Amino acid sequence: MTELKLATEFPTASRAAWLKLVDKALKGAPLEQLASRTYDGLTVEPLYERARDAGTIAGRTPGAPWQIMQRIDHPDAAAANKQALNELENGATALSLVFAGSAGAYGYGLDSSAIARVLEGVHLDAGIAIECELSSEAKDAPARIAELAKQRGNDPSKVHLRAGFDPLGLMAQRGGSPASWKELGPYFAGFVKELASTGVGGRFAVADGRIVHDAGGSDAQELCYVLACAVAYLRAIEGVGISLDDARRLVFFRLAADSEQFLTMAKFRALRKLWARVEEASGLTPKPAFISGSTAWRTMTKRDPHVNMLRATMAVAAAGLGGADAMAALPFTNALGLPDDMARRIARNTQLVLLDESNLAKVADPAAGSGGIEDLTAKLCAAAWAQFQELEHAGGLAAALEQGQFQQQVAAVRAARVQALKEGNDALTGTTIFPNATETPAKVLDAARVKLAEMPKTVAFEALTPGRLAEPFE
Repeated sequence: MTELKLATEFPTASRAAWLKLVDKALKGAPLEQLASRTYDGLTVEPLYERARDAGTIAGRTPGAPWQIMQRIDHPDAAAANKQALNELENGATALSLVFAGSAGAYGYGLDSSAIARVLEGVHLDAGIAIECELSSEAKDAPARIAELAKQRGNDPSKVHLRAGFDPLGLMAQRGGSPASWKELGPYFAGFVKELASTGVGGRFAVADGRIVHDAGGSDAQELCYVLACAVAYLRAIEGVGISLDDARRLVFFRLAADSEQFLTMAKFRALRKLWARVEEASGLTPKPAFISGSTAWRTMTKRDPHVNMLRATMAVAAAGLGGADAMAALPFTNALGLPDDMARRIARNTQLVLLDESNLAKVADPAAGSGGIEDLTAKLCAAAWAQFQELEHAGGLAAALEQGQFQQQVAAVRAARVQALKEGNDALTGTTIFPNATETPAKVLDAARVKLAEMPKTVAFEALTPGRLAEPFE
């Protein structure tokens, strides 16, 4: 194909010419003032040249779409079943079963005892994926799903289940557990091994970075947390007689995506590089990690909630371009209550438009070679790896949580974010800037929040508590 040189009639652009224009605009002020810093202290330059030696980062199959996940979280099983069927009939390719008390339930969620009713009419072997967001109260849900598939005569290898066992995540968010990780680790690994023995296809343990993101943490903190969590799960699973190579196939990741487009893209890309480094250090040949994503809870607002649609659109696009394998978009009214059908439809259609009309998945790793994103990816890798080493030096993630230093570091970043919002250096459109004084209240479903019994704790420490950044301003 003949190359179309559309810019041949324009003078060649150069960094020197740009610097000359910048110097004129700055009137002698230093160029450094155009640089910005992330909450990890990473410098973002105003202009980058192409990274010509960069290669693509292996992720999902080139040209293949990410899975469009829709949350199923209505406490009433019949209503949840209606939601599930409607989502699949209208374009969703995966369901995220959100159980009450899980990290992403936000006050609602399913009861695991009613899972058969929730999945009534859902063909588990038809190519859709089922991802579970588990709580300690719902730890039996994956086994129930496997048993349901068996009762229906489904080929277990065609049932795609991401079970989502995440005991360390629940410990981190609840600030402790009934037993130490030394006791819980083999117990957790036993659940994973038993589920694997059913022949059901999928990954069963998740390192969920949303716990850090929801608590206000930085991108590197989220990455170092999921690395430390996944390594702990590898060790536990290997400890019950599963080979390390098989163990790594049972683990997947979950990250938060927000409207910081370039940082979100860099974060998803960085996780793949970091996990490949862990695999190499473990004597394994790296294989692409499975990364599930969700739009960020902490950036959701109650005021002018329609702006949440824009934040979610940018977050989904950034995560998809960064290589996410599956994405769930929070409906725009999530902070107000349980979203209705219209809010859910918009969340689903946001992804459908980005995939089927904007074709964002057609290019593998489109950020490869972008000087700015390659630089951010490399800097996030370095910062996250250093923090991961600190957690390992502390004895692993469980020990680090008990010592409390990691939670303090996350809390410091959250405090800095809130302060930046107060001072106007950061902004939440519709809340801290441009408030809509005449907004029409958005509708949500009339559903009671789920109340769970307080969990007894023999091991207690400071929790990584989820919170929306808009709360102090609402």
